[in-house]
Amino acid sequence: MNTYAIKTERLTRDFKTVRALDGLTLEVPKGIVFGFLGPNGSGKTTTLRVLLGLLEPTEGAAHVFGYVSRTHGHEIRNRTGALLEYTGLYERLRAVDNLEFYGRVWLMSAAERSERIKELLKRAGLWERRKERVGTWSRGMKQKLAVCRAILHRPSLLFLDEPTAGLDPIASAALRDEIAGLVSSEGLTVFLTTHNLTEAEKLCSMIGVINRGKLLTVGHPNELRAHAGKSGVSITGRGFTEKVISALEMRPEVISAVAGDSCLTLTLSGDRPIASLIKLMVTEGVEIEEIRKGTASLEEAFLKLMEEENVD
Repeated sequence: MNTYAIKTERLTRDFKTVRALDGLTLEVPKGIVFGFLGPNGSGKTTTLRVLLGLLEPTEGAAHVFGYVSRTHGHEIRNRTGALLEYTGLYERLRAVDNLEFYGRVWLMSAAERSERIKELLKRAGLWERRKERVGTWSRGMKQKLAVCRAILHRPSLLFLDEPTAGLDPIASAALRDEIAGLVSSEGLTVFLTTHNLTEAEKLCSMIGVINRGKLLTVGHPNELRAHAGKSGVSITGRGFTEKVISALEMRPEVISAVAGDSCLTLTLSGDRPIASLIKLMVTEGVEIEEIRKGTASLEEAFLKLMEEENVD
């Protein structure tokens, strides 16, 4: 039984003298939110268009639910939803009429359209405003309606290209909540491209990082954080003298030790145990009130991958 929603093999796409995708080999399991991260021009949007059968690969192959994108783009698009650069909404129409139009495009019956439209608009918190023209709405509301449009026909896979770009923090959080709910309520697989690392950290159970058309790494967010090779410890207390700081900086696992009036921040190499460091501080007379330990952020891991790629 095929457990993958998406599978690519040495996927390559050239545009004259530019290689947008370079031997991309990737597997995306069903039923997850997969985050595809990379800087501008890294190949994220090109990957989406190849997977949807809108572009043909120069070399290699892409499979979506077992269908080959080069020859079965129509079948793939029938089974997927997409929110790419534009919302696909008609701003002079009311919200309900937008969805009614797309329901007719998908050949849904009148009863099915009515039930599905009501279900989606209520879930998105837009039902009470369904008779308003979309052109009068905020960008955040339009994006939520665009997601409703993309999943109206109950697809198995949803492609989202930078869905929260340009949204304020409140609208972004609301849209993230809606996307997260889709996986459980609709049984969807979501393929999400984003520059927003906080968004990826909160939504995605698996992340791939691409740059210059090449896949740099793929894995759980925790695996990517571990790649940064460091962790942090914040200690609240009193007695962080220069002698204590010097003793800590002599330890091989300590990258840096920065002290404030009542707080010490340690940066460690890897996820190292801190019991011996705490013992050292107590022995030197430090009065410790609170200890908080954390791993490297996804942003730090991402930036390190970019640095390594640039060095290569």
